[in-house]
Amino acid sequence: MAKILVTGAAGYIGSILVPMLLREGHEVVVLDNFMYGQSSLLDCCNDKRLVIIRGDTRDKKLIDKIFKDHPPEYVFPLAAIVGAPACDKDSVASATTNIDGVMEVSQRWIGTRTPKIIFPNTNSGYGIGQEGVYCTEDSPLNPISLYGRQKVEAEKSVLEIGNSIALRLATVFGTSPRMRLDLLVNDFVHRAVNDHYIVLFEPHFKRNYIHVRDVAQAFIHCIENFDAMRNQVYNVGLSNANLSKWELCEEIQKQIPNFCFFEAKIGEDPDKRNYIVSNAKIEATGFKPLHSLQDGIAELIQGYQVIRNNKYANI
Repeated sequence: MAKILVTGAAGYIGSILVPMLLREGHEVVVLDNFMYGQSSLLDCCNDKRLVIIRGDTRDKKLIDKIFKDHPPEYVFPLAAIVGAPACDKDSVASATTNIDGVMEVSQRWIGTRTPKIIFPNTNSGYGIGQEGVYCTEDSPLNPISLYGRQKVEAEKSVLEIGNSIALRLATVFGTSPRMRLDLLVNDFVHRAVNDHYIVLFEPHFKRNYIHVRDVAQAFIHCIENFDAMRNQVYNVGLSNANLSKWELCEEIQKQIPNFCFFEAKIGEDPDKRNYIVSNAKIEATGFKPLHSLQDGIAELIQGYQVIRNNKYANI
């Protein structure tokens, strides 16, 4: 079993990933500044293989101490200012976190070796694709947001270090102890449950999707197959879920029949991402997502019996 440093571990993905890693028998060192006041890892605190450190990835002295006291075999740099609106709101904080903070924990030597890095990127770096053409890991990157550009730059730097794997994640959905309602599927289902309608801008724009638990499982898959997957990039998404916003609403309506959706006749969506993605490369390594979009919608409907406000977002 490995010792793993997970930064941003109390976030949306980390709150699912950390308990999975502990169940697998790994030792986990968590570094998080808990900027949203979340308590998502409290249920793990009884596990003696868990160490939680409150702090920031941009604190060089703290990172030095962590690598001295808890030298990791793996680093999962999840800590980030996530999403275009949050990055636009504070471009300095997002750059120093999404690029500098990632490099602070990635460009480290432990004796004669660097730790193994598994870096979560976003497939939003594909920007605007060609109609009917699947984006593969070899497709040109054309990020159209500050967030996308920062993540692409961080991925490039991590891969240049070597001893790393980059995962380009589809739009993530599903419930998490550190919930986010500002993700597309989560948002649309929340509106369907509470408002029973939505007005769509550019309803034909397409994206790929992946359940948060499958994202966590992808990290574990990378640990188990690191040598074979090393120094490469992999798209991570559901191959049967390259859907437009309109098609996503149709899937939601199958489970919430009184949900109505309409196309806006004027106005436009500031988010211009529009692409379809191939996940064949990671599937060829043996990775298979276990949670369908339909399962995730059903799960979210249940979850929104618990959540009744919009404090669960990054903006």
